[in-house]
Amino acid sequence: MKAFLESLRLFNEADIKEIESIAERRILKKGDFLIREGEICREAAILSKGILRSFYLSPTGEEITYCFLFPTCFVAAYSSLITGNPSTENLQAIAETEVYIISKTELDRLTDTHPGWQRLRMNLAEQQYVEFEKRIFSYQKEKALQRYIDLLTYQPEYIRHIPMQYLASYLAITPRHLSRLRREVVGRK
Repeated sequence: MKAFLESLRLFNEADIKEIESIAERRILKKGDFLIREGEICREAAILSKGILRSFYLSPTGEEITYCFLFPTCFVAAYSSLITGNPSTENLQAIAETEVYIISKTELDRLTDTHPGWQRLRMNLAEQQYVEFEKRIFSYQKEKALQRYIDLLTYQPEYIRHIPMQYLASYLAITPRHLSRLRREVVGRK
């Protein structure tokens, strides 16, 4: 966690020590939830190891994978954290995962007393917007093959840990179509 905080270049040594003293280390086993749909998000986390997936349930009860979160991400059910309303998403570990938890109360206190946290929260909001926009555009402009290649390019070490049905859902295709894409990508190499 310290290396991640230092890499942000927003905090001095005293700030980092304070954050380390209030952050709670939590291990999530594969399948454990950081938050479930319907719960109010009262904490955020720094993802240290592992993979989380964000998903929601369709009206028919189908799990729709919205995104994957990898180490060095700051994670929360942001809408719920900001508004205090129940979460519309689930955050679930798909591999053993280590996170450092900071309560919303502490986040708010840190934001009020440390300029670095104000900048961090602004940067996170901007990143969330950019990621949201990229995701919408990728579904409107790119084919599933390109979205799969992008995942392989930017997160190659983690892709093998993501179950096929989650990858397919994320790419908005069937597992069968994903199998064809995998064969096509292997054939290109």
